[in-house]
Amino acid sequence: MKIEDRTFIISGGASGLGQATAQELVRAGGYVAVLDMNDDNGAAVVSELGADKARFFQCNVTETESVAAAIKGTVAWVQETGKPLGGVIPAAGVSLPSTMLDRHNQPLSLPDFNFVMAVNVTGTIDLVRQALPHLAAAAGSPEDGERGVVVMVASAAAFEGQRGQVSYSASKGAITAMTLPMTRDLSRFGIRVVTLAPSLFESAMTSLMSDKVRKSLEVPRRAGRPEEFAMAARQAIENVMLNGTVIRLDGGMRMPSKL
Repeated sequence: MKIEDRTFIISGGASGLGQATAQELVRAGGYVAVLDMNDDNGAAVVSELGADKARFFQCNVTETESVAAAIKGTVAWVQETGKPLGGVIPAAGVSLPSTMLDRHNQPLSLPDFNFVMAVNVTGTIDLVRQALPHLAAAAGSPEDGERGVVVMVASAAAFEGQRGQVSYSASKGAITAMTLPMTRDLSRFGIRVVTLAPSLFESAMTSLMSDKVRKSLEVPRRAGRPEEFAMAARQAIENVMLNGTVIRLDGGMRMPSKL
C-alpha cells in the first residue's frame, strides 16, 4: 500500500514504538492520527510532526466509548484533509510482571491480569474493529484493490515468556493467534493483516529494567531501536505480499526462562 497521502491510526502513538512509527509514516508522506492517554505527549508529537500531518486524540483503549470518539474524530479529520484511511496500528500496551504464586504464597492478582488483557487484547481488537468499517469503505487501489492494512504488535514473549510474564505472554500470544483468522475474515474486503513481534526494544517499558537485566537480554548485540521497529511497520504497510503472518523482530534474541 502507498503510504503517501493516506491516514493511519496509531494507538500508543505518543511514545515508544508507536511514536517512532508515526514519525516514519509522516516521513513517507503519510498522515497520522495519534491516539494516547497523555495529552502533553500527544501535543508534543503533533508539534514535532506538524499539525497539518498529525492530529492527537485523547484515548483510553480500555473504554470502548473513548475508542469510538477517537475514531469519529479521525474520520472527521480525514474528511477535512481528503486523505483517506490506509490502516490502523494498535500499539498501546502494558505489562504488570507477577508470578503465579509470590514469595508469600499469594496467587497472581486477577485484577492485574484482567487489566493487561484489557489493554493489550481487548484494546487492540476494539480499535481495529471500530476502524474497519471506514477502511472497508475506502476506495481500493487500482492495481490490486487493496483498501487498508492492520499492523498489530505482539512480542517475543508470545513464544518464550519468562517467569512472571503469564499475563503479558497470554496477551501477546492472543495477538499472534488472531492474526491468521483476522486475515481470512478481511481478505475479501482488500484489507491485509500483519503482526510484528519485537523482542527487547528501547521503550518506556524496558527503561524500567536494571542495567544487569538489560545486558543479559542483549543478544547478540543490543536492544532494538524504535526507528528499527518503525521501519518494519512501514514495510508491512508497503509490501502487499506481507499478509496473515507474524514477523519476529528480535535480532536473533531468545528470551531466557528468567531474568
